Amino acid sequence: MSVLSEFKQFALKGNVVDLAVAVVIGNAFTAIVNAVVSDLVMPVVGLVLPGGDWREVTVSPLQLRIGHLLGALLDFIIIALVLFLVVVKVGALWRRKEAAPPPPATKVCPECRETVPMEARRCRACTSVLEPVAPSRA
Repeated sequence: MSVLSEFKQFALKGNVVDLAVAVVIGNAFTAIVNAVVSDLVMPVVGLVLPGGDWREVTVSPLQLRIGHLLGALLDFIIIALVLFLVVVKVGALWRRKEAAPPPPATKVCPECRETVPMEARRCRACTSVLEPVAPSRA
């Protein structure tokens, strides 16, 4: 098998194509989340936090960039909160309650293990009397 045909077989596998689609959609979703954070959330945060360029605060003499670290932590918390709201809360609005599975149409005879219809009162194979199945409560 040639390298080109092996590569074609690998590249066109379902999981590789699914991964590529997930990366593209994830990239688009990242742009949406970044826009929500920078355009809607950060202006509100800017009103709450002290004025000035607080992200450039350093601690001398080592020039530790504490403001940059705190800003990155704040960005992470805000992005995680927005992702939580979008994925969990908005996603719950779209999910529908799944219908209960239909009741089984057959049952198993306890004597001979033959499958018989649910309404049967006797097994067709061994003629043993079958107990009626109580209707399930939904």
